[in-house]
Amino acid sequence: MRIDVFTLFPGVVDGFCSQSLLGRARENGQVDLRCHDIRDHATDVHRTVDDSPFGGGAGMLMRPEPIFAAVEAADPPRPLILLGPGGEPFTQAIAQKLAGAGGFSLLCGRYEGVDHRVREHLVDHEISVGDVVLAGGEVAACMVIEAVTRLIPGVMGNAVSPVTESFGAAGLLEEPQWTRPAEFRGWEVPEVLRGGDHGRIEKWRFVQALRRTVLRRPDLIRARGGLSEKEKTLLEGAEDVSYPSLFADEAP
Repeated sequence: MRIDVFTLFPGVVDGFCSQSLLGRARENGQVDLRCHDIRDHATDVHRTVDDSPFGGGAGMLMRPEPIFAAVEAADPPRPLILLGPGGEPFTQAIAQKLAGAGGFSLLCGRYEGVDHRVREHLVDHEISVGDVVLAGGEVAACMVIEAVTRLIPGVMGNAVSPVTESFGAAGLLEEPQWTRPAEFRGWEVPEVLRGGDHGRIEKWRFVQALRRTVLRRPDLIRARGGLSEKEKTLLEGAEDVSYPSLFADEAP
């Protein structure tokens, strides 16, 4: 898969994507990541890529000329996606779609954003990684690249993980998990996970994933069409497992 990234800070993206799973995917030839410095396509001696907005206002906007020039020189794979807070929320479903696309490109905004002609006449789509404002799109680009790359067949060692983890095929958050030791500072791993009854374990895991999703992300339950009668019955007898909240005094 070829992924092109257009940015003012190619080293940020390239450095992150040279580590761990992403780094191995690049070394193995599973991902062809190409980072393009938009500033290389500025035409003045100062390599200017921004200017003040027409009509006034705070901050600066990225000019259209170097962005168009950078993209046209690279002839990148489509879709070309602008990363910005005004875009469609990035989801696992979008990651899965991009993973099957064969290639895509990302445009990282900076300053107060990009000239609107970039949105209208150059990019194919715009996505947001959350209801937050960042200084630029580089961190968002790294997030998108990692989310997509791990879905490419052969990149992850465990093919089951993308199916069972949060936002996988079941549409639920992942259940809580433990590892050794079985007892730590008086806190013990649930007995069901140590018993060796795989049927019981799988049922327990499903119920815990269901309960966690109900508590943390009821919107995901609504997206599944609500709870079935069987699921409601399972939850009534569910073992109590703690799910700490950053805002403990607020209802989930």
